[in-house]
Amino acid sequence: MLEKIIALTDVSLVDFLGVSNANLSLLTEAFPQTKIIARGDQITVRGSDDQISLVEAIVNQCIKHLEKHSSLSTNHMKAYIDLILNPTGEENETPWVEDKDVLLFGTKGLVIKVKTPNQRKLVDAASKNDIVFAIGPAGTGKTYTAVALAVKALKNKEVKKIIITRPAVEAGENLGFLPGDLKEKIDPYLRPIYDALEDMIPAEKLKFYIENRTIEIAPLAYMRGRTLNKAFILLDEAQNTTSMQMKMFLTRMGIQSKTIITGDKSQVDLPKNQVSGLGEAAHILKGISGISFVELDGSDVVRHRLVREIIEAYGKQEK
Repeated sequence: MLEKIIALTDVSLVDFLGVSNANLSLLTEAFPQTKIIARGDQITVRGSDDQISLVEAIVNQCIKHLEKHSSLSTNHMKAYIDLILNPTGEENETPWVEDKDVLLFGTKGLVIKVKTPNQRKLVDAASKNDIVFAIGPAGTGKTYTAVALAVKALKNKEVKKIIITRPAVEAGENLGFLPGDLKEKIDPYLRPIYDALEDMIPAEKLKFYIENRTIEIAPLAYMRGRTLNKAFILLDEAQNTTSMQMKMFLTRMGIQSKTIITGDKSQVDLPKNQVSGLGEAAHILKGISGISFVELDGSDVVRHRLVREIIEAYGKQEK
């Protein structure tokens, strides 16, 4: 009896095994004469040379799937087993039809997808331009979609890191009275970013990415003086940047990088005598090739139905 050890490089054993080891059970049932053991970060296969080769081919397909989508359902495992054991002879065949609205497969089987026409415009604009401004009210999914695009680019190895930032302007609260340094003070305001990332990347891998700075979440002040190469850069709450801050941020962009700026012009927390860098940029930069502006509105609100009505009511009052 031969033995082969298959390393699960860059994927979680838990994600590979599935809920209650369901994926492993399907694999062992498909190869009753072969012993398959999962431990640590590797799969050990014992059996004949032919059987080991087939199991290895299935495991490698599953690893590729996990690297791209972060989750592996029992349906996917069944499809990969069938693909290897009953080949059609067609190359690059995938055992499912991909939905064009799916951005990526998140944690716990969550499917991250485009939900509105303007979110689709944002995705399309990001594929064709290096800088995209996504402007719209709260709840329209602009930040969530931007984070999903960043994670997708990282998974597809289009960029080497993700950098997410926002200005240190608080909504009616005083950061000076909070304990800690600037980053510690602003981290609670970045909670929506962390929530989005936790939907898209397994907890252990997300922790690793943050610790080794593959994913960096920091106040805008930390961007000064840097050149950000091969990075997906997201500026959130951009309506609270000053003119100088916006210019500073936009000029950090290095080679092979992509930037998305999100903001809501109706929620500016700057002093009344300061011009919003977001509004100014929308006026100054329109018409430059490679920079796109996408407007989202109440029809894109993906929160509770009342959120849309609240936004519309305030909009009427402000006119």
